[in-house]
Amino acid sequence: MDSYAIVETGGMQFRMEPGKQIDIPKVEKKQGSKLRFDRVLLISDDKGIEVGTPVVKNVSVSAKVVEHGRGPKIAVYKRKRRKGYEKRTGHRQDFTRVLVESVDRKAPRPKKQAKQKAAEVEEPSKVEQTEAAGSEPEKEESEVG
Repeated sequence: MDSYAIVETGGMQFRMEPGKQIDIPKVEKKQGSKLRFDRVLLISDDKGIEVGTPVVKNVSVSAKVVEHGRGPKIAVYKRKRRKGYEKRTGHRQDFTRVLVESVDRKAPRPKKQAKQKAAEVEEPSKVEQTEAAGSEPEKEESEVG
């Protein structure tokens, strides 16, 4: 089964498979440098499909910058009827072409046990609380009338 991941970058989502080249919105990295995408929304591999809420934890996609370029020209035409207003402009979007190297699952970090031990020391158990309550003399409340 081929592994792939859906990654969010530059406000858009891309399907990234190892060995594929993808054009993403421009990233300020030099050609040949490495990129790591941590905002993985979905991953599919031999373990099955996992969907994040909103992101999948302990998963990242590593890629390499191949080149920077500009997309095709997009014509923008504005017109207001009966006003004699017409305007034609163009736009070319900058992009970065990346080569996806791998979709990585990191081993989840073990939870720190020091915090749990500290919490146990600070909070006495229920048995200790009842023993402490039994040793104190009971106080009677008098009503003020």
